[in-house]
Amino acid sequence: MGRETAATVDDRLLNAWQQTLPEIVEPGSGVSVRKDDGDPHALRITVDVAGRTGYSFDFKCTYLDEREVRVDLIDAEKDGRHLDERNEHVQSLIEREVRHIHECAQALAVLTNP
Repeated sequence: MGRETAATVDDRLLNAWQQTLPEIVEPGSGVSVRKDDGDPHALRITVDVAGRTGYSFDFKCTYLDEREVRVDLIDAEKDGRHLDERNEHVQSLIEREVRHIHECAQALAVLTNP
């Protein structure tokens, strides 16, 4: 499983993520998906949690191969200010969003592993 077999994020895959992930996350959550300028195998994803929580999470989603992704938390904010993501409630929100990202990757596997 080397980087040479990792899926490259092209416009087709990016568009699929932009259409699919909003359907998977909690209703009312805002989602932004864009290419990672420094890594052709990665996406940058921002999730603004539904409701008036003020929570926003930035993730890097990297294709390890055609099927598997690694999701790394880049930043966690509440009302525009960095927060300690070790809080139990925040951890559960982060874990939920990571699950959603993995679900999206699985749904799009037909594009990355035909």
